[in-house]
Amino acid sequence: MEHGQVDNIKSQILEALEEYNGIVSSACASIGLARSTYYLWLKEDAEFAKQVDDITDVAIDFVESKLFEKIKGVQVMGKEDVYDLPPSDTAIIFYLKTKGKKRGYVEKSEVTNHNINYSIEPTAEEAKAIKEAFDKDI
Repeated sequence: MEHGQVDNIKSQILEALEEYNGIVSSACASIGLARSTYYLWLKEDAEFAKQVDDITDVAIDFVESKLFEKIKGVQVMGKEDVYDLPPSDTAIIFYLKTKGKKRGYVEKSEVTNHNINYSIEPTAEEAKAIKEAFDKDI
């Protein structure tokens, strides 16, 4: 595929991502692009990845605006009348659990330590030392 064709398809997928609020499967299907090609471009083309990130941020902003509508409660226009939807307890709790962690809105404490080896499989040397220790005690 020629460079100009690739640029054209990248433009098409970016437009499709905007249309489908950043949903990759839907955007790729709409223009007939393989998801594997999309992810290859995302990995190899920093400018393309930046544009995708910008679209993702816009989609997140849109969803956050809908979350705030649920938190505040909204007025809905029905076919015959207007009615109010009350604030959503679930939306409020979700927001506090995700954005209010530093204020204590968590169900459990989260501990992060990147210096711990979480592997439960011993290395070959460790396995040998463990075996030798058991053999001595028998």
